[in-house]
Amino acid sequence: MIITKAKPFPEILQSLEREKTIFLVGCSECATVCKTGGEEEVQAMRDRLQQEGKVISGQVILDPGCNLLEAKKEFRKHREEITHADSLVVMSCGGGTQIAQEASGKVVHPTNNTLFLGTVKRFGQFQQYCSMCGNCVLDLTGGMCPMTRCAKGLLNGPCGGANDGKCEVNPDNDCAWIKIYDRLREIGTLEEFIASPVQLHDYSVNTKPTTLLLERGRPGMEDK
Repeated sequence: MIITKAKPFPEILQSLEREKTIFLVGCSECATVCKTGGEEEVQAMRDRLQQEGKVISGQVILDPGCNLLEAKKEFRKHREEITHADSLVVMSCGGGTQIAQEASGKVVHPTNNTLFLGTVKRFGQFQQYCSMCGNCVLDLTGGMCPMTRCAKGLLNGPCGGANDGKCEVNPDNDCAWIKIYDRLREIGTLEEFIASPVQLHDYSVNTKPTTLLLERGRPGMEDK
């Protein structure tokens, strides 16, 4: 899930100072869960912008906000409302904002800051477990990602700066490598990990921008 945090309203309003008529775009998935772009938040944004003298030509909740074909389909239904708008205010992640621009050709304004790919621990509580680095080592590290859960992204063990099991960079966090060590010992693969070659991260697999094309009729598994 993509975790977003709403920008301060004055910042959003400032970005709209030269525009009068606005079309609102929300997202039914990640932004809805994060309370930054679901129906409730879109309606609240509509009310606040109208109080500031803006004209809202229409609104739509995309399902999801980052699907280009879905955006084009929904925007066709709202063509007149979008045409009359000076810009789109997009209550989604950065990907959804760019999709809205591509699907509409209009000026877009994001209401959210996109933070990280997160897991949902409980309602309203999110934690980053994955950095989408493109070179997964979870099978080697007991199902815990050192690239993300270690503040330094170390791949081969702790830095030596942990104190009472806590990270020296952020004492509120457990040392990821102590947790990985304990997990590897628990499942019986610690000695195998220690004896394995030093892990080097291949940054070339995550160059930007990245495109993935799945071949039709084939399972989505890499066999090279």
